[in-house]
Amino acid sequence: MASIIDFKIPKAIARALGLPTSDARKQQRKVLKKLLKKARFTEFGQKYNFDQVLLSKNVEKSFQQSVPIHDYNKIYNDWWARTLDGVPDITWPGKIEYFALSSGTSEAASKYIPVTKDLLRSNTINYIRQLISVFSYQEANKKALRKSFLMIGGTTDLQKSDIGWYAGDLSGILAKKRPFWFQTFYKPGGRIAALKDWNEKLKEIVEHAREWDIGYIVGVPAWCQMCMEMIIEKYKVNNIHEIWPNFGVFVHGGVSFQPYKKSFEKLLGKPIVYIENYLSSEGFIGYKMKEHALGMQLITNNNIFFEFVPFDSNNFDADGNVKPDAEALLIDEVEYGKDYAILLNTNAGSWRYLIGDTIRFLNVEKCEVVITGRTKHFLSLVGEHLSVDNMNCAIEKANNHFNISIPEYTVTGFPYKNYFAHKWYIATDDNVDSAELLKFIDDTLKAINDDYATERTSALSDIFIEILPEEKFLKFMELRGKLGSQNKFPRVMKGNMLENWDKFLATGKI
Repeated sequence: MASIIDFKIPKAIARALGLPTSDARKQQRKVLKKLLKKARFTEFGQKYNFDQVLLSKNVEKSFQQSVPIHDYNKIYNDWWARTLDGVPDITWPGKIEYFALSSGTSEAASKYIPVTKDLLRSNTINYIRQLISVFSYQEANKKALRKSFLMIGGTTDLQKSDIGWYAGDLSGILAKKRPFWFQTFYKPGGRIAALKDWNEKLKEIVEHAREWDIGYIVGVPAWCQMCMEMIIEKYKVNNIHEIWPNFGVFVHGGVSFQPYKKSFEKLLGKPIVYIENYLSSEGFIGYKMKEHALGMQLITNNNIFFEFVPFDSNNFDADGNVKPDAEALLIDEVEYGKDYAILLNTNAGSWRYLIGDTIRFLNVEKCEVVITGRTKHFLSLVGEHLSVDNMNCAIEKANNHFNISIPEYTVTGFPYKNYFAHKWYIATDDNVDSAELLKFIDDTLKAINDDYATERTSALSDIFIEILPEEKFLKFMELRGKLGSQNKFPRVMKGNMLENWDKFLATGKI
């Protein structure tokens, strides 16, 4: 069986695989200059005077002063929309051949994110970097890397426009554009990967599972867990290692793994290594570079220039929208333990682009971060400042305390009896007393969030809970056309999404 470690990396690529050094600011300045030089003749570069920015004494600050912050709606309406008409040289040189369709958990129902050849090349280098980093892990996992890998992602059968560009899940684009040397050990293979129907794709993977020697799996936790559960049920085995004895590495990203870990590990016959990466439609942002690292390390030397907006009321309104005069910090200006929203500047033509994630620095010197939530997925009706990070922590502790599995959940807030209230919707197929579970979650949040504890004695008068079977959550995603792949269930329900959720629970339709 061929394996990825048998592949000889060309010297030119090998030289490009150096990991970030401690001088992240110097690396970031070099990246910004490279991006500005490449894009200076685009319409965006001409409008915002990239040539003049490059000549300034402080390139970073001059760039920030010249270019406004963009959320998706602003950059799409002002710039990216014309790339869908085939107009070249808008925010990046050339025509855009691929567009990643986002999971649509906020803002527009479907976001079209430009994916350029330059971006794909950068992503490939980062994948190789991540793979090489795994060889520093314990010996057992090196054996896993000699086996096939299973990528559970979106369809590679992309939508083709009348003018020639393609659109689909980023995972599908990456699978379609995978290097030739991946072919021999990549599963589920081209035919199955091209299937659009998620249920049919899972069925095919299950049918062929015994034929493969899987060493590592890549994908979003919820869908990988579902796949393994189906395999275990199909072949009447006790755990997934009875089918794939060499399975040793799980590469995951997109959502926090905390709520899934307990139920995930019930499917295993022996310990495995978990590797978190930070891959968004806009770029490969970071990954866990060391086995016992506190968080994921930002990739500061490969075509992404980062800025960090403190996630507070000075920079964001009550709905999570960034303010026009928001303060944006550079990589050497951030502080330990504080939450920031990320702005990306990339070789796909994203400029000061708010991707919507919030992160926290666990190690400033090493640029190690954890994802704490989304700018629009938080609850602060009365100043409780309840983040997704807080929610994930409470769910993880509840899983352990009650010995149950909660694979999905969502929370909403609303006016109640002249005050306000939260309601939790919990997915579990295990038996648990709802009142006890609610009290445990509430007490946990009080212990980890002082603002929440304070407001629970005043304006946040009540909290409620509704326990639902996991199938309900999956059906809602299916009806929205978001079943499978990289799609994530929203942790906080607001606006139209909440209306659809309420309608679905009442009628089974949206």
